[in-house]
Amino acid sequence: MPALLVKTIVEKHPLAIRWFHWINFPVLGVMVWSGLLIYWANDVYRIGWGDRTILKFFPDSFYKALHVPFHLADGMAWHFCFMWLFFINGLLYVTYTCVSGEWRQLLPDRHSFKDAWAVVLHDLHIRKTMPPQGKYNGAQRIAYSAIIVMGFGSLVTGLAIYKPVQFGWLCTLCGGYEAARIIHFALTIGYVLFFIIHIVQVILAGWRNFRSMVAGFDIEESKPS
Repeated sequence: MPALLVKTIVEKHPLAIRWFHWINFPVLGVMVWSGLLIYWANDVYRIGWGDRTILKFFPDSFYKALHVPFHLADGMAWHFCFMWLFFINGLLYVTYTCVSGEWRQLLPDRHSFKDAWAVVLHDLHIRKTMPPQGKYNGAQRIAYSAIIVMGFGSLVTGLAIYKPVQFGWLCTLCGGYEAARIIHFALTIGYVLFFIIHIVQVILAGWRNFRSMVAGFDIEESKPS
């Protein structure tokens, strides 16, 4: 008869971290969407050279399918309203991680980049075993720290292009209005890629990982001693 396994409830994520996470997800989603409504009015970016365009951000069919055209004023109103929520939630999150000591588990260490590469190889089914796992693996440490830096960059560049005269010094610090706008746009593309990769990782990690971010705990099974 097989031995029964003992189930133990283990705390994974504090309530504050879960709140910051779930508030930030829809807020950032609205920021990206409203930013697209604004970008439509002057969609100058593309990948290519000279008169040759390989990829345009974004084709007219994309705008029409999502009913984006002629919503510039709406986009600006939503963007600048939710910008404050984005800023406040981010500030509280960073403050909490610093005060609580959570930053020790989030910041990359000297092993993080090596471990992150091992995680990538594992996800691509090239490597069979995962690197040693803590609360966050190397890839997660790098990604979650990078998203904080990206948030700060979005705030700075956003203010620079919103009020280039009033915040002239900030605009200059970003390399000028055009440079600030390019950085702001690139960071937005970065958020979208982060969303996609993050959701794929959650699916791969399974229900237990998702439950721990909702309820804050995990259930571990072990043989009785």
